[in-house]
Amino acid sequence: MSVSAPEDIVSFLGCETPEAWLRKAAAELPLLLVDHAQCEKKAASSALQLMFRYPEDIELSTRMSKLAREELRHYEQVVKIMQGRNVSDRKQTASRYASALRDCVRKGEPHRLVDMLIIGAFIEARSCERFARLVPYLDEELAAFYRGLLESEGRHYRNYLKLAKERSPVDITDRIEYVREVEADLIRSPDSEFRFHSGVPA
Repeated sequence: MSVSAPEDIVSFLGCETPEAWLRKAAAELPLLLVDHAQCEKKAASSALQLMFRYPEDIELSTRMSKLAREELRHYEQVVKIMQGRNVSDRKQTASRYASALRDCVRKGEPHRLVDMLIIGAFIEARSCERFARLVPYLDEELAAFYRGLLESEGRHYRNYLKLAKERSPVDITDRIEYVREVEADLIRSPDSEFRFHSGVPA
């Protein structure tokens, strides 16, 4: 059963996930699950870091608190699936994707916060798009699980984007376009390591 990512997410991203990545993911399900679990932990950690860095921003902290709890719940769900398949969690090295996006963050406020929120929106949007694109390649259990994550990932994307727009003193269209080009290049270009957010398998 095929499923599509929400139209606003598809139009927000600069490209679709390449078929080569999807085929690789289907052939490397244990590694996919391990990195998915890692991504959920990192997403929760990023939300908590924003809460600690900007405690005076109550709306931001409240939304990030809810997001962190949801991401940790997703982590628990991934781990449960991993345990059912005898897949052990393990440390992962930092992905090229996350490192390159962090390099986009400007110094000084509010630019730093705005960039971090825009990047958060792209990570959540890409996750949502990949969950949807993966469904036809997966077994029934994983396909159902990933379909179930679409709504929350889409909501996280919209929350990050809304917060970015509200906290910028200027229009962020150009900034979004800049990050969009960087993110799309990471997705379309060859990548030596397979990760949930990696590029085309080298």
